[in-house]
Amino acid sequence: MARPKQFDPDEALDAAVAVFREHGYAASSAEMLTASMGIGKQSLYSTYGGKWPLYCAALQRYAEQETSRHIETLKGGRTALEGLERLLKRVVNEAHLPCLGVGSVQEFGMDSEGSATLVEIREAGGRAMQAALLERIRDAQSRGEMSVEVEAKHAVAFVFSQIASLRLAARGGASDTELRALARLSLQALR
Repeated sequence: MARPKQFDPDEALDAAVAVFREHGYAASSAEMLTASMGIGKQSLYSTYGGKWPLYCAALQRYAEQETSRHIETLKGGRTALEGLERLLKRVVNEAHLPCLGVGSVQEFGMDSEGSATLVEIREAGGRAMQAALLERIRDAQSRGEMSVEVEAKHAVAFVFSQIASLRLAARGGASDTELRALARLSLQALR
């Protein structure tokens, strides 16, 4: 008879997210993961199926949580433009933390072996975020807060690229002052 699990799989997965965020897939050893997760190597394999399925599950968890938080922040502004400003401020405030989504793109790209699963995970979160951004941008345009000369779908792509740029700039050593300035410039470009 199998023994009951002596750990919370959700808490362990959250710990794996933290390891993968900081080190990426290749540099995260099974030993690092099991130590952080508070589990044995056998539990890693019996519960999650190994390092790769664990990475995919961690990316899934991260994408769902980040997307949800981004959308909540975006919709939290009184106006659409304020929502966009709050979103970029949230990114700036957390930019010193590695982004597992950006990290997975850097490490695996779009067409390396095994990346199809990662692309599916990232695209699911991306679709929800794109829809929320598109709604807010169109609202801002209809209220005269943003230029109607910018195609709304292009503005969405621009915001996505700015989020990634802010995170990469922070990892490259940009100061909080520089990050806030970059966020302000991003908003100005949309007006």
